[in-house]
Amino acid sequence: MRLLHTSDWHLGRAFHRVGMLGAQAEFIGHLVTTVRERGVDAVVVSGDVYDRAVPPLAAVELFDDALHRLADLGVPTVMISGNHDSARRLGVGAGLIGRAGIHLRTEPSACGTPVVLRDDFGDVAFYGLPYLEPALVKDEFGVDKPGHEAVLGAAMDRVRADLAARARGTRSVVLAHAFVTGGEVSDSERDITVGGVAAVPSGVFDGVDYVALGHLHGCQTITERVRYSGSPLPYSFSEAGHRKSMWLVDLAADGAVTAERLDCPVPRALARIRGTLEDLLADPALALHEDAWVEATLTDPVRPADPMARLCERFPHTLSLVFAPDRAPDDPEVSYARRLADRSDQEIAEDFVAHVRGAGPDELEQGVLRDAFDEVRAEQAVREVAR
Repeated sequence: MRLLHTSDWHLGRAFHRVGMLGAQAEFIGHLVTTVRERGVDAVVVSGDVYDRAVPPLAAVELFDDALHRLADLGVPTVMISGNHDSARRLGVGAGLIGRAGIHLRTEPSACGTPVVLRDDFGDVAFYGLPYLEPALVKDEFGVDKPGHEAVLGAAMDRVRADLAARARGTRSVVLAHAFVTGGEVSDSERDITVGGVAAVPSGVFDGVDYVALGHLHGCQTITERVRYSGSPLPYSFSEAGHRKSMWLVDLAADGAVTAERLDCPVPRALARIRGTLEDLLADPALALHEDAWVEATLTDPVRPADPMARLCERFPHTLSLVFAPDRAPDDPEVSYARRLADRSDQEIAEDFVAHVRGAGPDELEQGVLRDAFDEVRAEQAVREVAR
């Protein structure tokens, strides 16, 4: 069976100030063409279909268009909800839509109930594990202490139990939206840390033939059977080095996996350039970035006059301007934002405690801070679900 694995469409999202709906529509067209021309038997979409719980109407219309075009091809599609989606909204009409071959899996309770498709060699069971927010699903899965590994492990126990009861030789595909150990993150993914831990080991998924992951925006291979497709479009300058793509996966009769990486159309290259303003305007080596979306980091010791206007004369698609004068990290002139870069909420809070008290929090106090952040994030998740 030939599968096309994609995820993290984030329909409705913008890139800085640039609307991406046109590029997202172009991607949907590319997806449909790929399905038709490459003889795809099933499409899997591993979450974050939308960028937020209540997406704009134009994004909903694009999703509706995608569903109709996929259904017209007669190729089954399996989708799960991600941490950006409202599972309840995405799942509305799932039973009816399923009759057209579009299978939406948004209910945690249905993790062990697969979509079963057939090819010349028998059944392939597709198990959809939507994003499992530990605080919201711990009772469903009967775990004492909510955490990503615990709830995913419990969900996979249901998958393995169902698979064991099926005919021998049944092949299996799991769709999951999670941060798996070994994956490389970017700036555009929402933090899903619980209890100080965001990642789960890939061994959680042992026992199935292929795991189609979503959440991380870079296409990557965790193991030969566990892969991220990544987002089809860039959503932050941290993705400047990404090659945006999908996985074309062939699942053999014995469950063996072969995968081919297929490039996605990207509207414009990304470039991150750094230096003094005069150097950036004069350096001939930067000519290849003149038509790219640009993030410029200026290292001038004093902020120059009209930097954005001057940069746009050479780089008309400059979207982000960062001031980072070359100074030692402990220089008092270093900006507060720069000092906080790449630090978690927990680390920032612990630093604040150390600043006002003269000593950082002890282990018990660290736990109190961690629980407080987890509670706030869980409350936010509950509010999004209820919207």
